[in-house]
Amino acid sequence: MADFRQFVTTGVPGLDKVLRGGFLRRGFYLIQGDPGSGKTTLALQFLLGRKASGERCLYITLTESFADIENTCLSHGWDLDGLPVCDLTSSAANLAGEAEASVFHPSEIELGETTRAILAAIEEAKPEFVVFDGLSEMRLLAGNPLIYRRQLLALKEFFARRNATVLLLDDRSSPFGTVQPESLVGGNIVLERTMPVYGRARRRMYATKVRGSDFREGYHDYEIIQGGVIVHPRLVAAEHHDSFEREQVPSGVAQLDSMLAGGLTSGSTTLLLGPSGVGKSTVAMQFAINAMKQGKKAAVYMFDEVIETLIDRVEKLCLNRPGGLQSYLAEGLLHAQQVDPAELSPGAFAHEVRRAVEGGATIVVIDSLNGYLNAMPEDRFLTTHLHELFSYLNQKGVTTMMVVAQHGMVVSAGAAGDVDVSYLADTVLLFRYFEARGEIKQALSVFKKRTGEHERTLRELRISREGVEVGEPLREFRGIMTGVPQYVGEPSILSGLKGD
Repeated sequence: MADFRQFVTTGVPGLDKVLRGGFLRRGFYLIQGDPGSGKTTLALQFLLGRKASGERCLYITLTESFADIENTCLSHGWDLDGLPVCDLTSSAANLAGEAEASVFHPSEIELGETTRAILAAIEEAKPEFVVFDGLSEMRLLAGNPLIYRRQLLALKEFFARRNATVLLLDDRSSPFGTVQPESLVGGNIVLERTMPVYGRARRRMYATKVRGSDFREGYHDYEIIQGGVIVHPRLVAAEHHDSFEREQVPSGVAQLDSMLAGGLTSGSTTLLLGPSGVGKSTVAMQFAINAMKQGKKAAVYMFDEVIETLIDRVEKLCLNRPGGLQSYLAEGLLHAQQVDPAELSPGAFAHEVRRAVEGGATIVVIDSLNGYLNAMPEDRFLTTHLHELFSYLNQKGVTTMMVVAQHGMVVSAGAAGDVDVSYLADTVLLFRYFEARGEIKQALSVFKKRTGEHERTLRELRISREGVEVGEPLREFRGIMTGVPQYVGEPSILSGLKGD
């Protein structure tokens, strides 16, 4: 059967993907949201895009005055010239005064006058695309649910005869009990805005129905920035299967690669787990820098430190390259982003990662999950969101490394700390402190590796100006993972253990 549906782009980045094509031409849509959720911005963004395509448009408002709409456009750098605006806010504002001076109900006078003004504006502009901003005022003018419903049906029929695509905006104030406008429209989109305890407002949207479209269900984060609304469609990993050949991703440190039977595996997720300062981030960057030395791209997202600190900390890993880490940044091989989780929603973060992967990144480092999860304690199902993100990266053949810090310098074996995401990882590198001859030393072990064999020994980890070094297996000790190591070897061997 032929598909005669015609979709037009919404002009809102990401929204077309949610609606599976955009708005249906000659469709009748309802956009609901509380004040400040971005309804007017989204509607203007859509109309201005249609106007730029040479199509006739009309903005009818009973809520926002022309001056308010003009200010909204100026804040986003938009030009309102050439877009007809039918401003009926003065009629709505006079509603209270007219009600006092007349023996007639406002629905008998104001509603009729407003409707005639709307029809006259449409007859004059002959628009193909219309935004009607003011369903809440229409409810007040109607006075009772029956008149309101009949008025909506009349408007719907009127626009349908003129083959117009219509967006109705509703701030969901003054509801009429069980009478809901969703039943009269072909599509309904809800914009939500919530304020967390700390950080910027969180915005998300969802569609309850879109006739003629297999829309993407569920919540989708969105942002309002200078330039308009940006929607971040919910990530569905199952839709992003890519064919790739699994290969070993070495660190460039012979002993570490030996522990991993050649290195990490592309298309897998690695968890680097241990107390603060034990070397997790440095080892993760060792893998990234070794890949960049081979011309591959890497992306690093930092929640706990600034970019300058990253550069200073890992500069010793790039001693043989002129310019060090800065040269990788300049050449575009490294994308390093300092993330403020109080300003970034989970959907926006997933969008940033996807953009890096689509730009060619083969290694992604998230440092650390602690800062990300702790900064958004109110976001439920955040670990499920991370599971979807890691599944997406695995299916794209990306080597993903996530750093998780455990509390305290000495952590007992198997302790997961406050963040338990070990089930998301294919490989787990376990970092520990231990003491020998009055010195604090670091130990490294491979806890698991689903994609192949690995050593089960513990080795000493040393990080110095010469870079990352991994020693021989610590067979002369026991109890390192419990935090109470005991030396059981020969004294001569103990004397051979040297620090940096």
